[in-house]
Amino acid sequence: MAEQLPVKKSSSREITAFLDRAARTPTVAQAKGRLVFAIDATMSRGRTWDVATEIQSEMFDVAEAIGGLAVQLAWFRGRGELHASEWTAVPAVLAQQMRDVSCVSGFTQIRRVLSHVGAEASRSRVGALVYVGDACEEDPHVLYAEAGKLALLGVPAFLFHVGRDTDAGTVFAEIARLTRGVYARFDSSAPETLRKLLRAAAVYATGGIPALKDYGERVGGEVRRIAHSLSGTR
Repeated sequence: MAEQLPVKKSSSREITAFLDRAARTPTVAQAKGRLVFAIDATMSRGRTWDVATEIQSEMFDVAEAIGGLAVQLAWFRGRGELHASEWTAVPAVLAQQMRDVSCVSGFTQIRRVLSHVGAEASRSRVGALVYVGDACEEDPHVLYAEAGKLALLGVPAFLFHVGRDTDAGTVFAEIARLTRGVYARFDSSAPETLRKLLRAAAVYATGGIPALKDYGERVGGEVRRIAHSLSGTR
């Protein structure tokens, strides 16, 4: 007869805390903001993916007081692979989706990401696109045309640039300009920068410029600069 291992029972306090967290977590339908979180998952971007997975829950945390956030994960890799998850308002679900993805070498597919976000925004409002990558191997003018479509749909793109590829930086910055979004560079070895940028994007997607300006005044630094850039102030 197999030995039965003892079962650890949760205390009433732990159960109450769990139920409280569940009650405060909005469903996708209840979430005030929607954000597409897109990452280049080709082989060279593995470190960035790991950092983003570790801190993604903070997007949900900072948006909670404003009305909640629903996020869709999108990624490309290999030869023509583009994937998009279901929308979720639960940080643990998004984290697991990210852990299940392995990076595979291939070329960038930024055009398909922009086109996908446009299709989502045509069905239901998308507050922002967050894109994290380090390279661009596509015709910039094709990307600019897709960015223009996002601008008409009111979807700003927050493009976070890993590394020092100047050509990619130029393209990313122009996509941000065309969508009335934000371009920022960061070092994937310094997760605090990405943490602040993702928080800013989540606040904007959920509460718009007023919420982002308020948040920027409280935290300062790069977030304050982003808030002023989006609002047209200095």
